[in-house]
Amino acid sequence: MSKKQETKKTETVETPKVAEQPKVETPVMEKPLPTPTRKEPTNKRSNDGWEIKDRVYYIKGKKPLSQMIRSANIYWFDEEKGYERELKYCENQKTPFVDEMQGDQRLSHIIFRNGALHVTREKTTLQKLLSLYHPERDVTYEEWKPVAKAADDVDILEMEIEALNAARDLDINMAEAVMRVEVGSGVSNMSSKELKRDLLLYAKRNPQLFLELVNDENVVLRNFGIKATEMGILKLSADQRTFSWASNDRKLMNVPFDEHPYSALAAWFKTDEGMEIYSNIEKRLNS
Repeated sequence: MSKKQETKKTETVETPKVAEQPKVETPVMEKPLPTPTRKEPTNKRSNDGWEIKDRVYYIKGKKPLSQMIRSANIYWFDEEKGYERELKYCENQKTPFVDEMQGDQRLSHIIFRNGALHVTREKTTLQKLLSLYHPERDVTYEEWKPVAKAADDVDILEMEIEALNAARDLDINMAEAVMRVEVGSGVSNMSSKELKRDLLLYAKRNPQLFLELVNDENVVLRNFGIKATEMGILKLSADQRTFSWASNDRKLMNVPFDEHPYSALAAWFKTDEGMEIYSNIEKRLNS
């Protein structure tokens, strides 16, 4: 073998094999299904017009831990039928009227817990009994009506604003007359600032009564009579039945039986004789 051929043999080199890399598959992420949302029940009306919804009833006044009201021996006068109909709450009946019930009547209790009773929308029989027919409705308990409560709150706030505005603009004589109803003779010792402050507080605390007093023309006349008595111009007898002049004890008027003396005097001031006496007293008070 020639040297040339040996050289060729020795130069032949095998190419190393490259190891195959394993294929990595990219996982496909599935899109999660949306979580089903619970659909809140909508308020509907039954065939007789009754609104199907949850209702809450509250005990009026003090809230006991537990209080039961009658669920039987209840009667409701039916205007259309012209007679009283017996009522009873039975969970296995579709009506609270005994004359409409069918089959067994399993009497159920009506119990308020912590002063409240929550009745779900499914128990329309109990709701109708409590909301429409029960004799203790609005006496022992009442149904919570948020719309009506909001309307009442608005009315109260508007009345309060009206009363405060009236109190702010009231003249001193009328302010004294109104406050005399509240604090009595102590109003005579109050400064104008104290009178104004207490007047505003009174209007805010009891706006309805305040407005009634402001619009009552007899309030001023009663106050006028009280001032005349306090200043020794008029005199009221010990039995509170007679008004007379303090200077000479001459009788002016008799107080009718079962009437407040100063209310009677205020009414008398409107008569012809009373108007003359009023003018006379007014001159003395202003002198």
